[in-house]
Amino acid sequence: MTERNPSSISFARSKGRPRSFDRNQALMTALRIFWKLGYEPASVAVLCKAMGVKPPSFYAAFKSKEALFLEAVNFYEAQYWTDVLKRFEESPKPIDVALAEFFQEAASILLNPDNPSGCMVVLAAVNIAPKEKRIAETVKKIRSQTRDFFERRLKKSQDAGEIAVEADVSALADALNIMLEGMSIQAKDAMPLQTLRQAVQYVPNLLRPYLKQHQ
Repeated sequence: MTERNPSSISFARSKGRPRSFDRNQALMTALRIFWKLGYEPASVAVLCKAMGVKPPSFYAAFKSKEALFLEAVNFYEAQYWTDVLKRFEESPKPIDVALAEFFQEAASILLNPDNPSGCMVVLAAVNIAPKEKRIAETVKKIRSQTRDFFERRLKKSQDAGEIAVEADVSALADALNIMLEGMSIQAKDAMPLQTLRQAVQYVPNLLRPYLKQHQ
């Protein structure tokens, strides 16, 4: 018996002939639509047109627009940010150097010419209607996780004696996360990559007054 590709689902055409539907490809298409337009403007009609499917096929594969967005945004985080954050976390370099490299890499992600500009999560947060509570909570949680990641990484360096004990790593984490999210807005507004990179080279200066090597 021949195995079926789990990413391909057959749906009936209006004339009764089956049509292969690549769910993974449809998910990637939806991700880019949400990334470019945001959650609210990306209607089911817009998504179906981009995927080349009819609403019955859309709902059979993804259940709802909300469920599709939640799947897409989690895939986005895993695809574009998980490895970058892990490299920053595990970097053996001094914290200010590792931080500089992280923000330079973030700039490249946010302004990759092959993708929509900006961060899908941050941009989604600015145009979610109050009624979309589950979407808003998910986006808020992801943003908070990034902020908490900064605090854990700074606390790790503080515990290792690299950052002075008097440094408020919680406030520094807030500042770094605000800068990262602000970069997304600038990227969406078409700031040139070189300009963004020049700007974020000053981010490590936030830490340097508290680094033992600079005291």
